[in-house]
Amino acid sequence: MKKDDIIIYACVIIGAGVGLLFDNAFPGVLIGLGIGYVLKTMFFNHTNE
Repeated sequence: MKKDDIIIYACVIIGAGVGLLFDNAFPGVLIGLGIGYVLKTMFFNHTNE
């Protein structure tokens, strides 16, 4: 497991938890996946160095 993938996993878990509050976890997982990917790209973009 790479260090920068932890952000994606955390966002997916948080998204699933929020989705369960609304009785449907799958959309929350997808939204968390998208947000996690965007955050990973922002924080670990090595082309800006």
